[in-house]
Amino acid sequence: MSFSNDPLGHLSDLVASAKTAGADAADAIYVEGISVSTACRKGQPESLSRSEGYDLGLRVLIGKRQAIVSSSDLSKPALDDLVSRAVAMAKVVPEDPYCGLAPEALLATEVPDLDDCDPVEPSGTRLQQLTAEAEDAALSIAGVTNSEGAEAGWGKSRLAVAGTNGFAQEREGSGHSLSVSVVAGEGTGMERDYDYSTAVYGEDLESAAELGRTAGEKAVARLNPQKVETAQVPVIFDPRVSSSLVGHLSSAINGSSVARGTTFLKDKMGAQLFGKGVQIIDDPLRKRGLRSKAFDAEGVATQTRHLISDGVLQTWILDLRSARQLGLETTGNASRGTSSPPSPSATNLYMAAGDISRDDLIRGVTSGLYVTELIGMGVNGITGDYSRGAGGFWIENGEITYPVNEVTIAGSLLDMFKNMTPASDLQFRFGTNAPTVRVDGLTLAGI
Repeated sequence: MSFSNDPLGHLSDLVASAKTAGADAADAIYVEGISVSTACRKGQPESLSRSEGYDLGLRVLIGKRQAIVSSSDLSKPALDDLVSRAVAMAKVVPEDPYCGLAPEALLATEVPDLDDCDPVEPSGTRLQQLTAEAEDAALSIAGVTNSEGAEAGWGKSRLAVAGTNGFAQEREGSGHSLSVSVVAGEGTGMERDYDYSTAVYGEDLESAAELGRTAGEKAVARLNPQKVETAQVPVIFDPRVSSSLVGHLSSAINGSSVARGTTFLKDKMGAQLFGKGVQIIDDPLRKRGLRSKAFDAEGVATQTRHLISDGVLQTWILDLRSARQLGLETTGNASRGTSSPPSPSATNLYMAAGDISRDDLIRGVTSGLYVTELIGMGVNGITGDYSRGAGGFWIENGEITYPVNEVTIAGSLLDMFKNMTPASDLQFRFGTNAPTVRVDGLTLAGI
């Protein structure tokens, strides 16, 4: 019987062999994936590719020592050798006082249906039709002069985990994507923009024609940008970029960073980081969520958690190791590759919608910047300093006026969190989501 026909059975045999060979405990993870992608530019197909692969990782523990070995050779001789090498390595590596499998009480025993795998694989022809339709719609917008192309893709993954602690579960997931990027204008006055959509089910992707239209309109809207003077102004982040602010919080409250003391939020548990009413939630159990999972990479049952409740920091994002370091319980946020130990990461992360509409948020700004694009990675996770290149549109007397480019926005993430106001336009389009967000008091470096 092939490995893929019964991965849990094979993994259970593998960890049992590790114990027989001298391990005190062991777990194993099996991952297989299929992906298809296509691209076109100016009406001509440029690529169509398909890949399939699988990999396995075995972790063995002897006392407080652990070793991990991975392999894509799943034959019996190769797996026997995998066990021998892993056990031999675990006998000589340095001790890690925080390693260990999950206790039985934390393991997921029931796996709810999260509807996170589309059974329909789109044909290459269908994917090519989507790219052609998206690009055609973008090029039909007056002012669009060229195309950087359109891309469509589909992928399906399968993950199985089993351990000597009694855990043995598997899950599947899928993802569809579509994107298009076009250029407007001529010569030195050209500007580009894009739009894209991702979804678990192909039927939930945004319309290819609508995606192309918005990409074209966004590119044209950026023509003839102006410079602005250096000032301290309110900055409004479009949902396309506001999710990055939630991502910065996620990185800062990652248990590994907290345990190492390498985050500006290391002593902020229970602190009022945001204004009252702000909620930031990690929801691994959302149906058709791009990062949904009923159990984490250590077999721990997941649950929806409010990271920020009414503006107050409630918890770190933890796996077992970081939780043990901090004297806390895991939050069930372990992720893992086949060749590395588990580490904490967020799932379906989002900032809840606020009470004010996007238009009213803009109307409340006398002079400020509406940001649609961020450039560079000028964020210091240790100090919380924030400085990124930006492009977007100038707001004057509550109205969006002319496009702006070549500016830098800077501030402190602690101050930005405190002065953040979310709008009511939250949509779940990506793995991390946020509505339109206004941040007061940022420094804009212009001319």
